[in-house]
Amino acid sequence: MPKLVGLMAVDAREAAEAGGVLLAAPDRPDFRRTVVEYVVRQYPPPGAEIPRGAVVTVWFEFGEGEGGGGAGVHEPRLPRPGGGGMQRELDEPGAPYYAVAGFNSP
Repeated sequence: MPKLVGLMAVDAREAAEAGGVLLAAPDRPDFRRTVVEYVVRQYPPPGAEIPRGAVVTVWFEFGEGEGGGGAGVHEPRLPRPGGGGMQRELDEPGAPYYAVAGFNSP
C-alpha cells in the first residue's frame, strides 16, 4: 500500500494506479475532477498488505474532532497580518505640512 497522505489528488490517483489499487473519496463526490486538494488521511494505512484491485479510501478534510482544520492547503487566513515596511514609515494621507518661519539655509 503506497503512502498517499500529503499528495495532491491528481498525484494520489497516479500513485494508486501505479500500485494497482483503486481510490474512493467519501468526502468528494466529484473526486475524479479534484486536482489540487491534499490527502489528509487514508485507509488502509501506508505499508499495509492489500491485494491488487483493492479499494483504498482517502479523505481530503479532517472530520469533526480530528484536529487540523483543513486539507493542508496553505492559503492566507483571516485576519491577515497588518501592513509593514514602507507603509508604516509614510505619514497619513492629507497630513498638513507647515512652513517653519525663520529657517535659513546655509
